[in-house]
Amino acid sequence: MHAHIERLYGIAAKPERIIIGLMSGTSMDGLDVALCRVRGAGTKTQVEVLKFTTCPYPDSYQQRVRQVFAKREIDLQHLTLINPWIGQLHGQLVNECLARWHIDTDSVDVIASHGQTVFHCPQSQHGLSDFGNATLQLGDGCHLARTTGIITLSDFRQKHIAAGGEGAPLAAYGDYWYFASNEENRVLLNIGGIANITVLAKNAPLEQTLCADIGPGNTMLDAYVQRYFAPLEYDQDSKLAKRGKVDPALLQALTAQPFLAKAMPKTTGPEVFNLAYLAQCQKQSNTQELNHHDVLATLCEFAALAIAKQLNVLAEQLGEIKVYASGGGIHNPLLMARIRAHCRAGISLDSLQLLGIEPDAKEAVLFALLANETLAGSTTSDAGHAGMPAVSMGKVSFPD
Repeated sequence: MHAHIERLYGIAAKPERIIIGLMSGTSMDGLDVALCRVRGAGTKTQVEVLKFTTCPYPDSYQQRVRQVFAKREIDLQHLTLINPWIGQLHGQLVNECLARWHIDTDSVDVIASHGQTVFHCPQSQHGLSDFGNATLQLGDGCHLARTTGIITLSDFRQKHIAAGGEGAPLAAYGDYWYFASNEENRVLLNIGGIANITVLAKNAPLEQTLCADIGPGNTMLDAYVQRYFAPLEYDQDSKLAKRGKVDPALLQALTAQPFLAKAMPKTTGPEVFNLAYLAQCQKQSNTQELNHHDVLATLCEFAALAIAKQLNVLAEQLGEIKVYASGGGIHNPLLMARIRAHCRAGISLDSLQLLGIEPDAKEAVLFALLANETLAGSTTSDAGHAGMPAVSMGKVSFPD
């Protein structure tokens, strides 16, 4: 048996594993690095976040990734070059974290890397009958493994698509294993660039778990700030949006996006919710002359309405629900206040911190859990449903 295969077999057989989960979101502000101790698998999974940090990216990262991010026409040479470059950079950041934490590389069993999404393209979005769902994440796993010397699982979304899913959201799997409850209906709300939810009905099996993107989170807000309030990257503490007023005409045009009315499960991305869509809505509503603060206030209200509308539907179906929020959007006080304002009675909205996980770490921890399930989980072939196939995910890259 090859030494790497033997090591992988040994890791899978261990009662607990040390896994580094990596996540790089659409904000591209940094790499989330979560060092996790994971025990068991499936519904017996226990995870302890030993260390967590967000490593800021160099300025060149955003500049290079944005040349291909959510664009249909790009320089193919540039795309080809930055794929290994991102893998190497992520590996270097992991090495820096381990050195800072005084943790030996040999004590880490595997890395679970999400990579950097640059284009998400479900069939429902592209509408081409000859092609199915597709998505693309950059950051080659082999380069990451070679840079760190640690076995790496990466490119998780491709198996999901190959088995009939859309490649997103993947949160349902880890959310069910770790957060499912017999006492309350839980909704895990993650507000990243796109807002997504995992619905965990009380005492329900995996096949009844529902996960979907529900609309924009931070993506349009951040893009607008970056264009019109440079060098700011985002609206810290909602200071800019709070200076504006919501424009009803623009809000009505924004909320007419067909995706919002689609049934779950569904996925979307910045390919749909972007500044081009905003410009289209401003033209339709004759609001091109709105000042920037009013536009930001309206975009914030748009995101809040889309999120609250879906939460209200769930409350009608399930009764009282407990919503636990994570992602960068929880640091936007105006967005969180407006979500609460639009939610009906019977919905509580709190931080994921109440369930014992640092909200900013949640997505990185999720990929550690997905890797753990691929390594140590039992078959769940009878547990999948349309949009959420029961498959193991992640391609394995050895250091040498």
